Amino acid sequence: MKSKLQALWNHPAGPKTIHFWAPTFKWGLSIANVSDFSKPPETLSYPQQAVIATSGVIWSRYCFVITPWNWNLFGVNSAMACTGFYQLARKLRHDYYSAESPAADMSD
Repeated sequence: MKSKLQALWNHPAGPKTIHFWAPTFKWGLSIANVSDFSKPPETLSYPQQAVIATSGVIWSRYCFVITPWNWNLFGVNSAMACTGFYQLARKLRHDYYSAESPAADMSD
C-alpha cells in the first residue's frame, strides 16, 4: 500500500503539482451543474451550458495529447461535457417540446 501511495505522490500529475489540483477543484463546476438538475429548465442558460459542454469535450481530448496522460482531468472534463449536454437537452425539451407551447397561449 505504501508503494502505491508513494507512486501517486511522486507521479508527474500527482498531488505535488498543479496538474492534480486544477482538475480536482474543477470538479466543483460539475458538482454545481449536477445540483442544478433539480432546478426548473426555464432557469437554465443556453450559453452557459453550451460553454460547459464544449469546454468539456475540448479539454477531454487535450488530456490525451499532453504527457503524462491526466486521468483526473479527463474525468472532470467528461463529467462537464455530460452534465452540460444533459442540461441543454432539458432546456431544449422544455422550450420546444413541452405540452404548453407559446403559440397556443397567443391564440386566446
